[in-house]
Formats: sequence, C-alpha cells, structure tokens
Amino acid sequence: MFTYVLIIIFLALAFDFINGFHDSANSIATIVGTRVLSPFAAVVWAATFNFAAALLVGTAVAKAVSSGFVHADVVTPTVICAGLVGAITWNIITWYFGIPSSSSHALIGGFAGAAIAKAGVGALIWGKKWIETLSAIAMSPLLGALIGFILMVLLFNIFKRATPAGVERVFRRGQLVSSAAMSLAHGSNDAQKTMGIIVGLLYSVRDHFQNATGFERHFYVGDTAHIPMWVALAAYFCISLGTLFGGWRIVHTMGSRITRLKPISGFAAETAGAIVILTASKLGIPVSTTHTITGSIVGVGATQRLSGVRWGIAGRILWAWVLTIPAAATIAAISYLLLSQIAPA
Repeated sequence: MFTYVLIIIFLALAFDFINGFHDSANSIATIVGTRVLSPFAAVVWAATFNFAAALLVGTAVAKAVSSGFVHADVVTPTVICAGLVGAITWNIITWYFGIPSSSSHALIGGFAGAAIAKAGVGALIWGKKWIETLSAIAMSPLLGALIGFILMVLLFNIFKRATPAGVERVFRRGQLVSSAAMSLAHGSNDAQKTMGIIVGLLYSVRDHFQNATGFERHFYVGDTAHIPMWVALAAYFCISLGTLFGGWRIVHTMGSRITRLKPISGFAAETAGAIVILTASKLGIPVSTTHTITGSIVGVGATQRLSGVRWGIAGRILWAWVLTIPAAATIAAISYLLLSQIAPA
C-alpha cells in the first residue's frame, strides 16, 4: 500500500507540474505578448512568484478540494489515481491543440468522474462548493472581463494627455508588477488544488499510517483541514517548476491571437485577473485562472472595439471550458474501471 500511495503522490505532483506548464500562459502570455520580457525571463519571473504564494497565502482552497466535493468514505487511492489520470490526459490534449482550458476544472471533473464510477452520483457532495465552482465557470471570466474593461477605460482617461512613448515606458515597468501579482494569484489557487488532492489521498489511508514510525509517520493525516508542510512545499515547487518550462503553444494563443496587447492593456488584464483570483483564494473558491485571465484579456481588447477581439478563437476556448469537466470526468471514470481491476485493495 505504501508504494501505491507514493506512486499516486508522484502522479499528483506530475499533474501539478503539468498544471504549471499548461497554465504558465496565465501568468506570462501578456508580458511576453507585449515584449516587456523575453520568454525565458518571463517564466523565471512567474515561477518565482508562483512559489512565493506558499509564504503569503492560506490553504482555504486546499481544504475545499480535499473535503468539499466528494464524500470522504468514497475516496480511495484508486479514485484519486483515476481522477489524476483523467485530468492529466485532458490537459495534454488541450495543450497539444494550444487551447487554454482549465487545469482546475479538469482536476475537479476527474475526481468527480472517478468517484461516480465507484459509487454513483451519490458520491458527490451536492452543496456549497459545487455551486461556487460551477458558478465560477461563468462568473470568473465575466468578472475578469468587467474589471479589465473598467481598468482600461480608467487608464485611458488618466493617461489621455500623455505621449505614447511615456505611456509605454510607465507600463513596461508596471507590467512587471501586474505579472508578479498574476503569478502569485496563480500559485495561490492552483497549487492548493493539488495539495487538497494529496491530503484527500492521505486521509483515505489514515488507518495504514496511524501507528507508523520513522519516515512513514509523515504520511499520517487525521483531519482533512490539516495540510502538512511537506505537501504544501512540494505542490508549490512542482507548479513553479512547470511554469519554468512554459507551455508555449498556449502562450501564443493568449498573448497574441485573442487580441493585440500593448503594455498598458497587458497591465490592465493581469491586474484584473489577479484581483479576481486572489479574492477567490481568500474565500476558498477553486476558480480557473485560465478562464479568469482570458476573460480579462477579452475585456481589455473590447475597449478598443468589438472587432479588436478575435471571437473565433474566443469561441474555441469557450467550447473547451464547457467540455473540460465532463471530458475529464469521462476519462477518469474509464480509468477507474480499468485500475480497480489491478490496483491493491
């Protein structure tokens, strides 16, 4: 059992790495698209602030994921493993096609799909966290778009008498701050989802580790509200490492294909996205950083003119959002049925 648990923890951290890799665009697409930083400098900058979230943000999202979506008595190592397989598979598919889908919703969908395959729809806790998460699919990009639009209008009015060169100079520096805030927000919400999954796994096998000694005693979790420090640090490290490698296909889509960005518009989009995500992290709501920053970019682009947004690309992204939870859930359910035949009891 110990070996099986270790394998699943490594799989969870692999998902975390892929999350950082897949979602690096959330933090760096605008700053790369506006050429404020080179791609390499941008990912180093983003990875640094991804990890800084470990020191600055609480664990409300991790606690929500570990106990707010699936009944604890349904969760087994195989359910967790199948959920991760579903999420990782969907992330790889969307990365390949350069579509900025939500790693967060892929993980939640995979977790739910595996639980349903084991115990039916009654395995899910139909309550506050599901309502908040499903509502956030629509609300986070809309809020991002609204705040991005308002910020852009305010900035236009504040700097309407400034020279283009002056505006460029101010916001090339400003984007360093807004990109750092967006990276901090990304780490604060997304790394915690992996933390929640690992804690859920360890809680499901608590009887195995309850009387453990030596190295194994660190794997005992008697309460899903307790997040071991090693779990938190490992999750933040892996998402930061993934960000450092960067998912360039998605960076290209978000940085230049949705709308054409300048430093001032990049600053507005990143600031709007960071406001929404950090607020959600404080409230313990697992939102999609991808949805949020994409909505912010659309809102900023719409201040130019509606034709300034490439709605065809936005439409493809919207379909990916709609399909993410059911697609990851389906893959996870199939994975559970296969794994349950060979996994240890």
